[in-house]
Amino acid sequence: MTATPFIHRGNPEEFAMETIRYAVADGVATLTLDFPKRKNALNGTMRREIGEVVHQLRQDTSVRALILTGAGSDFCSGGDISSMQGEISAEQGRQRLAAIHPWLEDLIHLDRPVIAAVDGAAYGAGFSLALVADIILATPRARFGLPFLRLGLVPDCGVFYTLPRMIGLQRAKTLMFSMRELSAAAALEQGIVMEIVPPEALQARALALASAFTEASPVAVALTKKALNASLNQDLHSMLEMEADGQGIAFATAYRQEAATRFLEKQPPRYRWPD
Repeated sequence: MTATPFIHRGNPEEFAMETIRYAVADGVATLTLDFPKRKNALNGTMRREIGEVVHQLRQDTSVRALILTGAGSDFCSGGDISSMQGEISAEQGRQRLAAIHPWLEDLIHLDRPVIAAVDGAAYGAGFSLALVADIILATPRARFGLPFLRLGLVPDCGVFYTLPRMIGLQRAKTLMFSMRELSAAAALEQGIVMEIVPPEALQARALALASAFTEASPVAVALTKKALNASLNQDLHSMLEMEADGQGIAFATAYRQEAATRFLEKQPPRYRWPD
């Protein structure tokens, strides 16, 4: 089934495709990997459908935060190994990844927060997909691993970029070379997971965090995320310039003027981080 594309205009909207579901309500988008009979394996159809949804998401300025999650008892078990049998040329292998690079980059650099809600397996490309998020929530049942070398493959889906920046080069190398599975507690200790929540509370917690951003300044959030994403590739002077430019833009927004007035009048701020 192919759903009719939509651009959200304020009312709750939802559509289902073959392997994913996408919903927008009250400024929060939820992209659900929905192929539970294969543990939400990232097959060719899912890769294409995610790309279509991300393209729509980037145009929909009413969306202030995105939740990534999986249907059933797993987040994503990785690439669909059944599609990797037989002889595959170097060019075919390269094209499998090159085709998804545009939407991977769009998700990593999305000017709105991305929250991954992980239950069960997040293996291989599933782990990589979780790492495009700004915040990862996990249940105690979550498991993370990069078993690419077991199949004679190279880790992919952006993990060479995301993981070393999150946990450091040595730990990233160890996870890739050892193919070690991380429990949710171990992932929390290494700084991969931000919070561990009970399975029954996972979606509610992800929604609470995402909904908080609907009351934040979209300009300040976008500029903050852009600067943080650039920080490990820039020198001090460049970051100070980015900081000054961003602050100049933020000072000129109506949101900043309202926030200052609320502060001086001892009114509660609009944006609060949910406890």
